[in-house]
Amino acid sequence: MLSEVLLVSAPGKVILHGEHAVVHGKVALAVALNLRTFLRLQPHSSGKVCLNLPNIGVKRAWDVARLQLQDTSFLEQGDATAPTAEQVERLKEVAGFPEDGANPEHLAVLAFLYLYLSICGKQRALPSLDIMVWSQLPTGAGLGSSAAYCVCVAAALLTACEEIPNPQKDGVSASRWTVEDLELINKWAFQGERVIHGNPSGVDNAVSTWGGVIRFQQGKISSLKRPPALKILLTNTKVPRSTKALVASVRSRLLKFPEIVTPLLASINAISLECERMLGEMAASPALEHYLVLEELIDMNQHHLNALGVGHALLDQLCQVTMAHGLHSKLTGAGGGGCGITLLRPDLEQPEVEATKQALTDCGFDCWETSIGAPGISVHSAASLDAPVRQALVGL
Repeated sequence: MLSEVLLVSAPGKVILHGEHAVVHGKVALAVALNLRTFLRLQPHSSGKVCLNLPNIGVKRAWDVARLQLQDTSFLEQGDATAPTAEQVERLKEVAGFPEDGANPEHLAVLAFLYLYLSICGKQRALPSLDIMVWSQLPTGAGLGSSAAYCVCVAAALLTACEEIPNPQKDGVSASRWTVEDLELINKWAFQGERVIHGNPSGVDNAVSTWGGVIRFQQGKISSLKRPPALKILLTNTKVPRSTKALVASVRSRLLKFPEIVTPLLASINAISLECERMLGEMAASPALEHYLVLEELIDMNQHHLNALGVGHALLDQLCQVTMAHGLHSKLTGAGGGGCGITLLRPDLEQPEVEATKQALTDCGFDCWETSIGAPGISVHSAASLDAPVRQALVGL
C-alpha cells in the first residue's frame, strides 16, 4: 500500500466538431481541455476514509472497519464490469443515502464508493485515506467534469493499492502512466461514469485519460497523433439546456426534412474529417495557413448547427462579439446554450485577446483563456502545482 501523498490531475473535454452528427453515426472529434480536476490522496492510519469535494459542497467520512463488515460481494471485486441498477441501490445503502438519492452530489459519492470498494476490496484490509478533489471545471456545462473526477479517483486508487506503479520520478514535475496502465485507469473510470450517468458513451473518460484529440464514431474510440496545444477562449453562456431534448429535436427535424438534414449531417462529418487531416498536418509543423482553415471550418460548422436547430440567441451573440474582434467561434457540446469555443491564432496580440474576454464578460458570460490538446491523467510533484491549486488542495 502506498505510504506517501499522491497528487494527480485530469483534463476536461470539449467537442471540436461532430456534435449531434455523432448520434447519427458520423465522426466527432473530442479534445482535452486544459482546465483540470486535481486530486490529493493522503494515506493514514485513522481507520477512516474521507472524501472532500469542495466544489459541490460534499464532505463525507466512513469508518473503514464498518465498511469492511458490509457485504460488498455484489461488487465482484477486481472486475471492471458495468454496475447494475441493483448494485447502485446497494451502494446507496452502504453510503447511507435515501432511496431516491440521485442528485449530482450523491452520484459523485456513489461513484467514489463504487471505485473504492471495488479497487481496494482486493487488499487484505480496506485502506484509510483522505481524498480531496478540486476542479477548475464548472459542473453541468458539458465539459466532462464527472469524467475527469472518475479518472482521477480511478488512477489514484489503483496507484495507492499498487495495482499500477506510481510513475512519479524525482525532480520531474508531471509524469504519465504506461499505455497498459492508462487502459486500466480508463476502464475503471468508465464504470464510475456509469454510476453517475447510467449509459455514457465513454468519450469523456477516454479524453480525460489519454488527453490530446480523440476520434469517436459508432462506439469506436481512437487517439489521434497529438497536434500542438491550440489556444482557445472557452465561454459559458450559463444557459442551462437538456442534451436529451436537443438530440430529440434534431432527430425529429431529420424525420421531417430528411433531404435537407441528411446532407447537413454528411457535411458536418466532412468538416470533422477535414479538421482531422489539418490537425495531422499541424502535428509535424503548424503554420498560420492551418489556423485560417480551422477558422473556416469553425464558421461552417456553427452555421450547420444553427440549421439543425441547436443554436441559441446567446451563442449567436458570442459569435458576433468574437467576430467583431476578428475571431471565430462555435458552440461545443449539445448547444441550446452551454459553452462555445473561440480559436486564438498564434499571431494574435494579447491586448486583442484581453479586449475580447472583456467584451464576453460584459455580456454576462464566464470566460477562460485556456488550451485544447492538453495531456491526459498525470501525476504531479507538489512543487510543480500552481499556488491556487496547492492552496485549494489544503495548504500543500
